[in-house]
Amino acid sequence: MTALRRLGDVNQVAGQGFEGEIREFIRRDVSLRRRPPSEAGSETGVENASNLIDRVSGASIEEIDRVIAELQGMREMIRGEGERVRRELTGYAGLSQSAINSMKIIADTLAQFKPERPEAG
Repeated sequence: MTALRRLGDVNQVAGQGFEGEIREFIRRDVSLRRRPPSEAGSETGVENASNLIDRVSGASIEEIDRVIAELQGMREMIRGEGERVRRELTGYAGLSQSAINSMKIIADTLAQFKPERPEAG
């Protein structure tokens, strides 16, 4: 849940930053279009777009990597807890079997002290 909340916060921040960068890119692109066309201006626009995409995708990839690492940590914690629960259940099963055996011994011992009933007949 924490990871999802942080992911939402990052998405908002990244989205706001992305929108600002798009606006800046459009302003530069419009100013380049107003100038006489040249090969250098065209390459600069493509390079700016490429840089923008790299920065935006880089932040997203970093956040995805963090979420993956957090999920892997959770998986290991759950795996460890599963093993612990398995050990506890095995211990309880052994304890339960011991209790059943003890109850049988007690019942057999008490049966020896029980007076026999005279048969009616």
